[in-house]
Amino acid sequence: MTTVRRILHVDMDAFYASVEQRDRPELRGKPVAVGGDPNKRGVVAAASYEARVFGVRSAIPMARAVRLCPNLIVVRADFHKYRDASRQVFEIFRSVTPLVEPLSLDEAYLDVTENAWGELLGKAVAQRLKTAIREKTGLTASAGVAPNKFLAKIASAWKKPDGLTVIAPERVEHFLQKLPVDALWGVGPVTAARLRERGIERLVDVRSGCGNWRTASTIASSSRTARPSRPAARTRTRTTSPTSTRSARKWTPWPATRRNGSRSTSSCAGP
Repeated sequence: MTTVRRILHVDMDAFYASVEQRDRPELRGKPVAVGGDPNKRGVVAAASYEARVFGVRSAIPMARAVRLCPNLIVVRADFHKYRDASRQVFEIFRSVTPLVEPLSLDEAYLDVTENAWGELLGKAVAQRLKTAIREKTGLTASAGVAPNKFLAKIASAWKKPDGLTVIAPERVEHFLQKLPVDALWGVGPVTAARLRERGIERLVDVRSGCGNWRTASTIASSSRTARPSRPAARTRTRTTSPTSTRSARKWTPWPATRRNGSRSTSSCAGP
């Protein structure tokens, strides 16, 4: 009998901005953007939730962010401080399971099917992790619990900030029915628009909309675990360089995006 794995995706909330608000009380409750100079083609590396209300998001030009939110407080990035906070968070992760797959400084997959706490439920592990992170770092994290990485990743973003969403195996199909097509990794606004022109609105519509695409049901049933031995060189950061308008590349988390040594592609939405 195949063991149903308990996979967590833990994502720190507005990580860089939250670290700054933690360390500088005068920034708390105010719109903050971490990044480069708006007068020198700087970009937003992270935005507090107060800033996101105005449409400020990571990877947009800082000059645009200031236009969207005139009261925005721009803070230069301090990666030494962020790495130190990240180290503390990952120490907590690895105290629970050796199966930790980092994606960036502020997020990782954890396979907690077996864990040092002896917890039988992924939800219980996630709750304890969130509490431990808050107590040790003063920061909040959101977590998703699911049978695989693809769904855990989506679940962690479902109730941000400080959220916890569980997708039980028997609820996978029901959950997939809710998802728009752009929930699929690699589908951005342009591709999503093209797919919608073809009548593909939801993730489950991919099943009948294009035979070349990996189906939602296949993705949802993948049981690959977190890969702690993945070479560090393949870890991609989610954020952008504070002084560049080019965003960092993202590492696609679910397996089988590479076939025969190359990244699989689809002709469904055109070039």
